[in-house]
Amino acid sequence: MTLFAVTVIGNDRPGIIADTTAALARLGGNLEDSTMTILRGHFAMVLLVSADAARSDVESGLSPLEDDGTLLVSVREVPQEYDVAAPGAPYLLSVHGADRPGIVSAITAEVAGAGGNVTDLSTRLTGDLYVLLAEVDLPGSADVEGLSRRLREVADGLGVDVSLRPVDSDLM
Repeated sequence: MTLFAVTVIGNDRPGIIADTTAALARLGGNLEDSTMTILRGHFAMVLLVSADAARSDVESGLSPLEDDGTLLVSVREVPQEYDVAAPGAPYLLSVHGADRPGIVSAITAEVAGAGGNVTDLSTRLTGDLYVLLAEVDLPGSADVEGLSRRLREVADGLGVDVSLRPVDSDLM
């Protein structure tokens, strides 16, 4: 079996997920991991798919998705094995306030500086309100209190509010 990263991006419409996964199922593909979102009317999806097929066969099987010119599909072979970092403690990071350039960069730089890894991130702009939600893994050695303090300092400089709190393991 080969592991493929499949990305589908373009104008949103009903049926993209159904069409994509049906084509992969016809190839005997198994979805191992996926994420999908709609960004201001634009569809974006990333799938990790294992299949006993050549890359060219996967590309051919998915090519009808591109026929109307509204979607772009890419297929890339990825290694089956990967280095897994030692599991950290999960935290929820939230930021909200007036929109301005540099919020994501400044906030995530602080997380990275503490050895943290952002495992999921989404942002949304509603009118003038900017909201960032991220799941973050912090190593056991992380100074969470110090990170929280640095995040508040950065947030103050950006004119936004920030919160970092542990994820309740009962909810996961």
